[in-house]
Amino acid sequence: MRPDLSRVPQFYHNYVNHVPQDELIDAFNTETPVFIHFLENIPPDKYDYRYADNKWTIKEVLQHIIDAERVFAYRALRFARKDPTSLPGFDENLFADNAKASARNWNDLVEEFKTVRMASEYLFVSFDGDQLDAAGTANNNSIYVLAIGYVVIGHSIHHMNVIKERYF
Repeated sequence: MRPDLSRVPQFYHNYVNHVPQDELIDAFNTETPVFIHFLENIPPDKYDYRYADNKWTIKEVLQHIIDAERVFAYRALRFARKDPTSLPGFDENLFADNAKASARNWNDLVEEFKTVRMASEYLFVSFDGDQLDAAGTANNNSIYVLAIGYVVIGHSIHHMNVIKERYF
């Protein structure tokens, strides 16, 4: 079942809406291989390319996707386990500035993404209906676990589209 957008902060609606599948596990099974295939076919001369000053390189975008997915999965885990603690936001630009993605090997980044995504898939598959419906607060906004799963997938789709449109 698709997330109820009335339970999702507006700024995540775009990510959720990027995911065409009506079932979360189907979305992981379909969209993950598409994204990995996309990453594996980016030409090497584009890895460190940025389309404008002060924009991230493709390596930095991929590192951002990995970092964000880890943050989202942590939030989902906390909420699924009924932890009532309000979680902080994270500053994606601060993360990017300190990730040192330019020093990373592209193939290592791709393998890291695969590993993080596999862990996310196992995490979301492990949740039952009650856990997928559990909500919590992150960055002063309420969101629930099922929606976070869709955000994880939609976030990578969003960035794949940005790379296609602005980097090639």
